[in-house]
Amino acid sequence: MTIYFLLIFLVLLFYRIYARNIKSRSLLKKIPGPPTLPLLGNLLIFNVPVEKQWDIVRSLTKQYYPICKIWLGPRHAVVSLLHPDDIEVLLTSSKHINKGDSYTYLHTWLKTGLLTSSGDKWRQRRKILTPAFHFNILKKYMDITNENSINFIEALRNEGEETIQNLTPLCSKYTLNIILESAMGIVLDKVDKKTADDYKNSVYEIGRIIMYRLARRYIREWMLNPLMNLARVQKRVLRTLHDFTEKVVKDRREYHERTENKYLDNFTNDVNESHCDDVYARTGGRKKRMAMLDLLLSAERDGLIDDEGIKEEVDTFTFEGHDTTAMAMTFALLLLAENKKAQDKAREEITEILNRSEGNMGMTQIQEFNYLERCIKESLRLFPPVATMARTITEDLQLKNYLVPAGTEVMYHLWEIHRDPNFWEEPLKFDPDRFLPERSHGRHPFSYVPFSAGPRNCIGQKFAMMELKSLIGRILYNFKLESIDKTTDMPMLLDIVIRPAKPVYTRFVRIDK
Repeated sequence: MTIYFLLIFLVLLFYRIYARNIKSRSLLKKIPGPPTLPLLGNLLIFNVPVEKQWDIVRSLTKQYYPICKIWLGPRHAVVSLLHPDDIEVLLTSSKHINKGDSYTYLHTWLKTGLLTSSGDKWRQRRKILTPAFHFNILKKYMDITNENSINFIEALRNEGEETIQNLTPLCSKYTLNIILESAMGIVLDKVDKKTADDYKNSVYEIGRIIMYRLARRYIREWMLNPLMNLARVQKRVLRTLHDFTEKVVKDRREYHERTENKYLDNFTNDVNESHCDDVYARTGGRKKRMAMLDLLLSAERDGLIDDEGIKEEVDTFTFEGHDTTAMAMTFALLLLAENKKAQDKAREEITEILNRSEGNMGMTQIQEFNYLERCIKESLRLFPPVATMARTITEDLQLKNYLVPAGTEVMYHLWEIHRDPNFWEEPLKFDPDRFLPERSHGRHPFSYVPFSAGPRNCIGQKFAMMELKSLIGRILYNFKLESIDKTTDMPMLLDIVIRPAKPVYTRFVRIDK
């Protein structure tokens, strides 16, 4: 009798799964996409050198606008959204907040921090970390940004009347320094050089590994073994990243234990007071700058997060807070170098404001950089650092013309959305005045979403804009930019963030003060 009921149960379970699969495939079949092969789906399309992957994705999205479906194997369907109407449906929903299955490839490094977590865990972490981006806290991150931007300018000025720079590593150096000091309280340049270099190189190397595996989804985690070179490299890189984070968290915790948490208590009170204007702890007459990590350590004392959770978030913010900003800065400098009129106008604005403040740059000054902000927004339109984002939907999603079944990974492509001629006149032209209020009025609100939108928008977008305005503003105040490599001739690399496939150079010509 038991066997009989077990057989019935298995038959019903199989029928339910089969019926659901039939329904899903029927719905997905209606969505346009390239022809598939049995078992492989469209996997072979992406089995090309990494330099070619960017062009393939762009070709597919152009061919199947405004929606495209591909199969990554026999069961994994990905639906790409290219129209703001459909993206609005996805991003404004409070139900579809789970990141796409593609993000699981980040779990070996970031585990399930704010970027990759979902459900109640994500809501709790967002609540813990939101105060770290209060305006009054950003003012103190501004101090960190200022110190690094001054070092940045001094290093460039010391190279002579003019210097040609490879932009990506140059920008990455300073954005990584800024986020590490803001998030961890660590000045990377004061760490021994080998440790600092190993950490920086590992951040870049893990990105390359993740993109390699994303294009080869048949390489599962359980398939990696010590005999594979990929597994050995990944293990070494992860050990470097996690060891660094573990040491930083351990050292910070021990510091607060030695001082009986008195500076941590003061910092927590300041964060919770909306009128606060100081997030420093006094140590024997000296001010010790407090970091985002201290907010997490405070939450740990209240039982809201554990040691592993703290490490997840430190790793997450190090990744999210440096590479995206570095690429945004790289493309903004390239575009300003190409567009001399826009560069001169931005410099005129910056010079007038900083001359009034005797060269000092604080939150008051960067809030007045209105034209520079429009230049940065236009750069983010043309070159959004995270060009593709994804969600895995837990319920059927009704779009404008199609119903996408639950369980599907849904991607939205900012590169295409931000360059759609249906919403942007002369979309390839660099025109900062697109973002004047009178020209923005009536534009589809989801035709421009560089920081995503809805419940899972980027928590650090104000921090990023502050950092970009500060760094680029100080560069334009001190240098004229001359174009060497053109964005129109620039091959792109498909990576976690978009980046040029080759080094890109710009000439910095010193302005004598």
